[in-house]
Amino acid sequence: MAATRDPRPCSIADALALVGEKYSLLVLREVCLGNGRFDQLVRNIGAPRDILATRLRRLVDAGILVKRVYSERPQRFEYRPTQAGLELEPVLLTLMAWGDRHLRADDDRPMVLEHSCGHELQPVVVCSACRGTVAHEDLTSHPQAPGWTVSGPTAA
Repeated sequence: MAATRDPRPCSIADALALVGEKYSLLVLREVCLGNGRFDQLVRNIGAPRDILATRLRRLVDAGILVKRVYSERPQRFEYRPTQAGLELEPVLLTLMAWGDRHLRADDDRPMVLEHSCGHELQPVVVCSACRGTVAHEDLTSHPQAPGWTVSGPTAA
């Protein structure tokens, strides 16, 4: 029997452990749209209230959202993205664009985003050094975790 080993150390896996659940990403969508009140979130996401409350606590505890009082009597809260939360917005934008391209017809898109320049947003990933568009064939992986290569763990 082969010895079990921990899976590849991976920032994608770490991020997914925090925000990879459907309702967490939908909460981020809504707060980025400016809908941070609990009743708005329940209505716009369709999550059960208890599950939504759990996701909100987790996102606040992780520093992705901040909880603020907007009414004292009765006390009510709204959620807003922190800087870490705002840094996840490009992930949502590229995920939305992928869904529009591969899961919907052009005339069936539920939302179109307009950039401040007045044009419809078509998100792309670019290299911060050369500003070139990122394509799969232009990438070379360099594993940094000890004991790992691109193809998997090294022999013990």
